[in-house]
Amino acid sequence: MHYVIIGAGPAGVNAAEHLRKNDPQGEITLLAAEDAPPYSRMALPYFLVGDIPAEGTFLRKDADHYARLGVKVRHARVSSVDSSAKSLSLLGGDSLSYDKLLVASGATAVKPPVPGIDLDGVYNCWSLADAHKIVERAAPGSNVILMGAGFIGCIILEALAARKVNLTVIEMEERMVSRMTNETMGTMIKSWCENKGITVLTSTKVDAIAEQGDALSVSTSTGQTLPADLVICATGVRSNTAFLDGSGVKVDMGIVVDDYMQTSVSDIYAAGDVAQGKDLSTGEYYVQAIQPTAVEHAKLAAWSMVYGNTSETPGKLNMNVLDTVGLISTSFGLWMGAEGGEEAELVDKERYQYLNLQFKDDVLVGASSLGMTQHVGCMRGLIQTGAHLGEWKDKLMEEPNRLPEAYLASAQAQNHSLAR
Repeated sequence: MHYVIIGAGPAGVNAAEHLRKNDPQGEITLLAAEDAPPYSRMALPYFLVGDIPAEGTFLRKDADHYARLGVKVRHARVSSVDSSAKSLSLLGGDSLSYDKLLVASGATAVKPPVPGIDLDGVYNCWSLADAHKIVERAAPGSNVILMGAGFIGCIILEALAARKVNLTVIEMEERMVSRMTNETMGTMIKSWCENKGITVLTSTKVDAIAEQGDALSVSTSTGQTLPADLVICATGVRSNTAFLDGSGVKVDMGIVVDDYMQTSVSDIYAAGDVAQGKDLSTGEYYVQAIQPTAVEHAKLAAWSMVYGNTSETPGKLNMNVLDTVGLISTSFGLWMGAEGGEEAELVDKERYQYLNLQFKDDVLVGASSLGMTQHVGCMRGLIQTGAHLGEWKDKLMEEPNRLPEAYLASAQAQNHSLAR
């Protein structure tokens, strides 16, 4: 049995390891598109800060790790998939056959159609190569423009601030991290950043980037022209699926998979940021681009590739945990609320603390927090289990901060029920 994995990020690497665990004899080939050992994009900010060397981003630190597992790592890009012949065409002309294929090709950072976006000094921060270029230019005191204040943008923001650059963040939405915050929470994060000396321009677009001597200038939709030694684009990503054209694999926002991570084509599976997997809260399928989900996808896909479709997923919880210059924000499940549901909110703007609970009947279905990390485990646990809170729901509507008590009461009730 020859297992081929396209992509050497967290999903691909974990899948290779689980395939070896479940099939000690099978042949495993891991295709890495970049000319570097498999690494984690989530570790790039630590490299930018200088906390770790480039090697610190590698997913497995032992250089012999893959060889010892009998996993062949091959640096190659796939140009097309012939699912009927079970063969891959690689850039450069080579081909590779497979018995079972896992697509874990992840996503690619995209740049908006802005004049000057391809100038030297304008980079994404999506690859190790990007990170090396940013480190060269992001000297203390340099003028840096960060386009985008979404999840990825705010992770990069943290690293840039630590490098003591003169940082300006430009975000087209009316608030920061709009996909995990409501207006109150997003505005509080903006205020926190501004108090740290970071300029944040929300409801603003970059209209053009131009060369200005040895540097750059950035024109905005609000009429400003800002000097820049470096511009970093963090305005979104798209799933890497172009090589699947003509393969028969169904693609929507990502690769459509079933509850076993199998695609619309037999013996082809998908995992990670490229997979449109099942959401625990809604039962619907969409791309959930977070590393914990990628790892769980990989584990399930590997099991299905070896044993068949025998272990289905209940879905993965949508969750985000973000550190923005020392302020921790989180969101879980239906943080934006459920139709016909109720909401409890605690706001302390002076202390940068916020807690929002979303209920459907007496079940906690979503939650978000800012500066209150003590509730993270409780929020996640109650949402994942779908526990009925009973009288505790009304108590939390009055005092959201009593979440740990509600969680303990729920756990005790469950243990009592099991004991019976």
